[in-house]
Amino acid sequence: MAAVEIYTTPFCPYCARAKRLLERKGVPYTEIDVSGAGPRQEMTERAGGGHTVPQIFIDGRHVGGSDELFELDMDGELDPLLGLGS
Repeated sequence: MAAVEIYTTPFCPYCARAKRLLERKGVPYTEIDVSGAGPRQEMTERAGGGHTVPQIFIDGRHVGGSDELFELDMDGELDPLLGLGS
């Protein structure tokens, strides 16, 4: 299964939505709270300037935010990225 990292902030509805999708799929993830300056700067650099949350990485590949995660799922591209089924 792929390694998933998700940069979030508390009470972010888009973060919660993305996490729920991953949880429904049974995919563990590492959540990184970017409320502090250090983690937010790291996220922005890794995301190529993306400063909104969530920012999601699958096996080190930046896939974007919640909308992009759901788009990958709708297009049938998310499960293979996550290493789920065939």
